[in-house]
Amino acid sequence: MRVYGDSISGNCLKVKWTADHLGRRYEWIETDVMRGESRTAEFLALNPAGQVPVVVLDDGRPLAQSNAIIIHLAEGSDLIPTDAYDRARMLEWMFWEQYSHEPYVAVARFQVRYAGKPVSELEARLVERGNGALQRLEDGLASSPFLVGEALSLADVALVAYTRVAHEGGFDLGRYPRVQSWVKRVEAALKIA
Repeated sequence: MRVYGDSISGNCLKVKWTADHLGRRYEWIETDVMRGESRTAEFLALNPAGQVPVVVLDDGRPLAQSNAIIIHLAEGSDLIPTDAYDRARMLEWMFWEQYSHEPYVAVARFQVRYAGKPVSELEARLVERGNGALQRLEDGLASSPFLVGEALSLADVALVAYTRVAHEGGFDLGRYPRVQSWVKRVEAALKIA
């Protein structure tokens, strides 16, 4: 399996961490989006959307979109709950991550860390929605150590990717103590630093 990813991208790191956790062998192909490497003809043949990550499976088929990739990789593993309701709750968090978390937390991080924008110049709505997403996580962790109960699932993998670096976008994780503890648990479970 080949994984085309940019190491600064939480979406790409989700795929790496899932593959590593599951002991899946792969070749990592660093694809620098800041240098346009996801816009070459070769890359666009794999993913016409021009986005990372993309995996090329052992049989040669490409697959894009981080959450689709990690679900595919984790089929039959302990990262996907066996209970149908818990599996649906995992998917609920994963869909929410791409729609209501990543567009705010990750975008603020990119603007500050990689585009050099001062935190004070971030759009107020972006900051408000990012803090709202972090508060939603805080509330979601009120009764269990992981997002779907007592065990690590793909919901945790998906959401830890940008949450753990939210401070790089100007967000104060000190306001969210349950989130901070959860980040440490997920990092320990995935063996990431």
